[in-house]
Amino acid sequence: MPGDAKRNKSNCLEDLRRRILTEKLEPGSYLDETEIAESYGMSRPPVREMLRQLAGEGYVVLHENRGAQVVPMNHKTLRNFFIAAPMVYAAVGRLAAQNATPPQIMRLKDTQLLFRAAIRDGDTEQRALTNERFHSIMGEMADNEFLMPSLKRLLIDHTRIGMTFYSPRNADLAAQRATAVQQHDQFIELIDAGDAEGCAELSIAHWELSRAQIESFVAPATFFVPLGRVPDSIG
Repeated sequence: MPGDAKRNKSNCLEDLRRRILTEKLEPGSYLDETEIAESYGMSRPPVREMLRQLAGEGYVVLHENRGAQVVPMNHKTLRNFFIAAPMVYAAVGRLAAQNATPPQIMRLKDTQLLFRAAIRDGDTEQRALTNERFHSIMGEMADNEFLMPSLKRLLIDHTRIGMTFYSPRNADLAAQRATAVQQHDQFIELIDAGDAEGCAELSIAHWELSRAQIESFVAPATFFVPLGRVPDSIG
């Protein structure tokens, strides 16, 4: 593939991921192959290949004769999100502290600087994206091929929901956002020290920080099982 075509494909992939995470492409909406090809100067075959890659990453769902749909968020997926998130995040935190390398820790510190800057500047999009990047790096540190796909899928919905959590219009959440910054610093310290149990415990505390507020935006009042707690039949 010529250099320009590779750059176009790479730019398109990154742009579509960002637009899905920030809900510029709404959950459940369909992507137009022709429009994407024209916008990024690509032919349709590499666009289809790229959409298959996004489907494999959990960003879109492919439907025969209907094309690619931005992965929806419905009551079932959100319920499962809240049940799975604390288990996956705790496991990732524990393994990150056990397996992190010095270069990965440096990348985590660099990302935390960007997260702090976004919080300071009131940049909703960058706050959500740098938070996603921070936890993705923790997933890379965990170095577990079974956990990583689950983490990536969780982070897609967590980031989309977090566009509300990180909105500067929600002044009531300012204290929680400040605590989130502090907890990110604590993650770095615990990972650097190799404290696996401490990192797992902090992962649960970090999840609980946002769970109640996020739950209030998305949880149907008719759910019998509280979101974020494993039902007795599972636990």
